[in-house]
Amino acid sequence: MAIAKAERLMNLALCLLGTRRPLSKRELRGSIEAYLEAGSDDAFNRMFERDKDDLRELGLVIETVENLDGDTGYLARRDSNRLPPITLDAEEAAALGLAAKVWQQARLAGAASGALQKLRAAGMPEAEDAYEVHSALEPRIPVHETAFEPLMLACRDRRPVTFDYRKANAARPEQRQVEPWTLECWRGHWYLAGWDRDRGAERVFRLSRITGRVRSRAGAYTAEVPDVVTVRETVESWAGETATRTAVIRLRSGSGYPLRSRAISVRELGDGWDELEIPYGHGLDAWLVEFGPDVVVREPADLRADVVDRLRAVAKD
Repeated sequence: MAIAKAERLMNLALCLLGTRRPLSKRELRGSIEAYLEAGSDDAFNRMFERDKDDLRELGLVIETVENLDGDTGYLARRDSNRLPPITLDAEEAAALGLAAKVWQQARLAGAASGALQKLRAAGMPEAEDAYEVHSALEPRIPVHETAFEPLMLACRDRRPVTFDYRKANAARPEQRQVEPWTLECWRGHWYLAGWDRDRGAERVFRLSRITGRVRSRAGAYTAEVPDVVTVRETVESWAGETATRTAVIRLRSGSGYPLRSRAISVRELGDGWDELEIPYGHGLDAWLVEFGPDVVVREPADLRADVVDRLRAVAKD
């Protein structure tokens, strides 16, 4: 079956590349034996559409042209399907190989491996990977959130999306309508930056807080996509990374390890509690709420009040 499909794809590609004028479905069906053997028009149409999509996925640029009679034709111009010479040196080839390995545990593994195969077929040199020979560490980007792949595709294709999102201080998720810009991984978590249509402003969403399916929506973007999207800087600011003050909190022993990793000082209080001094910046209150009863804010007073307000809002819901 695999050989038959490969032969069918090759014949279709040769037909589209070898013609000087667009060929209709009827003409393509009469030129390719596998299409002639299709049991019905519906079966042929499904087969042809799948083959056309597969060729485009492989990189063939197929044009769709409508003639004066209203019939649709297809062709692949040679000048549109001719790549410039690949001039990567050994170090650049090694860098690409390392980048492809990063995605081996994600849904992009097949695409990354396929891209390397295409580049090598086009002349990219085979480079020895120093990381594979001399290191026990393998670079990987963890992708556990089911929302990653549909959001990655939406960012690529510039498609608006909707999804249910649960904020740190909310008991129930809310629906968001977002024009996605980019995804970025920071400290083991994936974040989406985009334009929140309901709020009319730029927002950053943590993928682990997206519940349910990510649904694509038709239509163009309503807001301009910035040239540079500072996802990491925004998240750092919300998490207090750019803090100029410090907060004193009580933390239950054996819990809150992310907070402990950022602590300036830790002092044992006894009775199962420790006292920590941590950087204090915008958004720290929302982060502290996530630790629930394991955290008690001592100072400053405004941070304590913000945490109490968030907890009360959760309790009301």
